[in-house]
Amino acid sequence: MSLDPNAARILIVDDDPGILRAVSRVLGRRHRVSTASTGAEALDEAARQRPDLAIVDIRLPEMTGFEVTRALKSTLPDVDVILMTGNAEEPDENLIRAIDEGAFYFVQKPFDRRVLLTLVGRCLELRLLRGERERYLRRVARELDEARRFQQSLLPPPLLEREGLAIAARYLACSELAGDIYDYVEAGDGSVALLIADVVGHGASAAMMTGLVKAAFRASHVDGFEPSSVIDRVREGLRDFEPSRFVTLCTARVDASRRGLAYINAGHPEPAVRGGSGMVRLLDATGPLLSSALLDLPCEQVTLALSPGDSLLFYTDGITEARGPGGMFGQGRLVEALMRGDRRGPELLDGLLAELVAFSGSASHQDDITILTLDLSGA
Repeated sequence: MSLDPNAARILIVDDDPGILRAVSRVLGRRHRVSTASTGAEALDEAARQRPDLAIVDIRLPEMTGFEVTRALKSTLPDVDVILMTGNAEEPDENLIRAIDEGAFYFVQKPFDRRVLLTLVGRCLELRLLRGERERYLRRVARELDEARRFQQSLLPPPLLEREGLAIAARYLACSELAGDIYDYVEAGDGSVALLIADVVGHGASAAMMTGLVKAAFRASHVDGFEPSSVIDRVREGLRDFEPSRFVTLCTARVDASRRGLAYINAGHPEPAVRGGSGMVRLLDATGPLLSSALLDLPCEQVTLALSPGDSLLFYTDGITEARGPGGMFGQGRLVEALMRGDRRGPELLDGLLAELVAFSGSASHQDDITILTLDLSGA
């Protein structure tokens, strides 16, 4: 695509030598002009010159100007076309068809040179703007892709198996940059620390906040990944943010050898514990969501005992608030799905996602979806 509207490549197609000379004379002072008198010549010349703009007569031998326009655009999709005719019959119909065929405009012969120069100039200006817009969109898409890959690099592997426990996760972003994040880390002495969080919104600002949450989680290693330490560090990171930029999260430490769980649920959807018998209990919120407006409100750390074969499920509200013809998926359906069968790990998560797709009737989703499960061995 030519960038200089005063040095464009223009192809003129007309079977009238006088028109070819006249138009070439008007436009040749500013642009690089080539000519053709038939549709076949025009296509050959276009293949050689790759014009920015073609000015094509509607009435040509062998091929009509409309057919030439379609053929040009099939090989040069970004070429602009101005159609012209000396036929005064049905000018409106010709104009409508010209636009339908993808032409930039339609002009009636004979035309004033100023009309031609103005029309060509406007066409090339819009072409220049279109090119700048396309380059900008490509740059934005490239940068978003880089940011997406960076954000996903912050996530741990979706599967971890260690003696006494196994962790599996699924992460589905609804846009290039997500507001969900999960993390886990081995905390020593057979323990693991877990995090699942949902930042308000989507896009770049939400993605930046997920990085803040992960950094706070990992920095708490100095305190043994105690849930209360994670909460304190996230709150400190949020101190200078507007109150509207908030986070819900659940952070936990699981001691697989002693089968103990310590957790804080800060305004997040209630994690579920499924026992070996298939019964499910929910872990209530133990504090408010995290926001600079709520720094002084306490978050209680709760401990409870687990049993051999227990499974913990953490999730974001992209699951429970997913909508289908029957309303929202809801927590009730999630619990019912957990109570059916003895699926664990990846099989459980993939089954839940399949049920969600069946419920919503679509594989796409309106919110980020993150689910993470930890299974204790039955021994």
